[in-house]
Amino acid sequence: MTELKSLQNHFLIATPSLDDAYFSRSLTYICEHNEEGAMGLVINQPSNMTLKQLLEQTDKDLIVADENAEKIILAGGPVNQERGFVLHTDQSGWSSSLALAPGIMVTTSKDILTAIGTQQGPDESIIALGYAGWTAGQLEKEMQENAWLTIEADEDILFKTPIHEKWQAAVNKLGIDVWQLAPGVGHA
Repeated sequence: MTELKSLQNHFLIATPSLDDAYFSRSLTYICEHNEEGAMGLVINQPSNMTLKQLLEQTDKDLIVADENAEKIILAGGPVNQERGFVLHTDQSGWSSSLALAPGIMVTTSKDILTAIGTQQGPDESIIALGYAGWTAGQLEKEMQENAWLTIEADEDILFKTPIHEKWQAAVNKLGIDVWQLAPGVGHA
């Protein structure tokens, strides 16, 4: 039996052959990957909500800093779309945080939202509603079917690249022209 290579702290880059309505041209940051399955956040699918709108639902009296009021909330995946996740640079002290890689954490507690809204939060952050999940072996099967390419996560793409440019930036980092890949590449 071959040992599972964890894809935690990697990007899943949707190949052009992946025509799923939700995941087409998506870029997903893998938060967890083990023999039980995988969990990730799609980081290039904007929702129709801003941070100010989200905080109005959770803390009506909070005054959101102008710099962050229009921060776009991402559609992190099709699972549990009412649940929020914050990917961010190192900053401890939140109710529910997990270090994913050096310099990158995920927090699921509401207290970080208020901090981000008032300029007290981490230097860099991405807020997503919902997540992408795979059962044991499902992601590996999709990769064998050429739905995904992978590269190690890059903090510049994760936090500094505009949402609509993230997929192409990750593709460029591969150093190949993905549009030249045949749909059945790798299959005899």
